[in-house]
Amino acid sequence: MSSRIIYNWADIYSQQLKSGQDYGQLRPTYSIWLLAENLLAEDKDYAHHYKMRDDQGRAFNRHGGIWLLELNKFDASRIETEDQRWLKFFKDGEQLNDTALPDWMSTQEMKQAMNTLTTFSEKEQQYYQYQARQEYLHEQRSIQLEQRNIQLELEQTNSALLQERLEKEAAQRREEAAQRREVLALQEKQAALQEKEAALIEIEQLKVQLAAKNH
Repeated sequence: MSSRIIYNWADIYSQQLKSGQDYGQLRPTYSIWLLAENLLAEDKDYAHHYKMRDDQGRAFNRHGGIWLLELNKFDASRIETEDQRWLKFFKDGEQLNDTALPDWMSTQEMKQAMNTLTTFSEKEQQYYQYQARQEYLHEQRSIQLEQRNIQLELEQTNSALLQERLEKEAAQRREEAAQRREVLALQEKQAALQEKEAALIEIEQLKVQLAAKNH
C-alpha cells in the first residue's frame, strides 16, 4: 500500500507536464488517503502528513505532500474541531439519514457534503442497475444463440452421443459465464470504491477551498 500511495502521488504530479514543457510550471500536489483499515499499526495517531525532507528535517521542495487518515483509529464522541467533523463524516457518512442529520452535521459545508454523498450513492445505484440489465440481456442473447446452435446440430444428426456432448459444452459455457459475472461484479465493486474515494477527496478539496475563502 505504501508503494501504491507514493506511486499515485508521483503519477498525478508528473501528469501536469507534457513533453517539452518547463519544469517551472509544476504546481504542488497533495495526495489525501482515507484508510478504512490501519496501515501503521505501531503508530496510535490517526493523522499522518509526509513531505520530502532530509535527515535534518529540511524540505527538499515544497510541492505538496501525502496525508494519511486512518479512520479506524479515529474515535470522537464529541466534535470539537472542524477536522474532527470531517473525519467523522468520512467514517460515518454512509450511515447517516439525510432527512434527520445529527447536530454536528448542521454546518453548511456538512450539508453540502451530505448532498454530494447522496447524489453519488444514487448514481452508483443507477449504474449497477444499468450494468445488471445489460448483463441480463447479454446472457439472454447468448442463451438463445446457444439454443439455436444446439437445435441446428441436433437436426443434422440423431446421434445421442453428439447431443450429450453439446449439452455438456453448453453447461460448461454457462459455468464460464457465471464465473465471468463474478469477476465483473468484483471489478465493479472495486471501481465503485475508487469512485467513492475520489468523491471524498473532492469533498475534502471543497472544504480546503471554503476554508481558504474564510481566511
